[in-house]
Amino acid sequence: MYEQKTKENDTSVLAFIEDVDSPKKREDAYKLLDIFTETSGYPAKMWGPSIIGFGSYHYKYESGHEGDAPLVGFSPRKAKISLYFATGDSQRESLLQDLGKHTTGKACVYIHKVDDIQVDVLRSLIKQSIQFLKETYPD
Repeated sequence: MYEQKTKENDTSVLAFIEDVDSPKKREDAYKLLDIFTETSGYPAKMWGPSIIGFGSYHYKYESGHEGDAPLVGFSPRKAKISLYFATGDSQRESLLQDLGKHTTGKACVYIHKVDDIQVDVLRSLIKQSIQFLKETYPD
């Protein structure tokens, strides 16, 4: 049986941020912590060893695979900062066009620093992602 690796845990979010090597990344992590907390309305929780998540939802795929994940989140990684939003939302792409300097992967949005992006668009992405996931995966 599949065991989900990225689970919510009781590791201190502030201690995790304090361990970020780069002072600039650490500063950006604190900025993002404030933005995500204020915009989402959820307290920050660690998910796995390196993702700071806000809220949670339970998903179940047609394959039978199911688990829990944060509604939104971020991770101040060495190379870039990863931002986690819902995938499959048609409004995500139009919001990303106005975000500023970023790249995208399958599920992540990557930024180098907070100063490269439009914070108001980030707030819209957070709100839209939460709304989309709550509608897609109602309790």
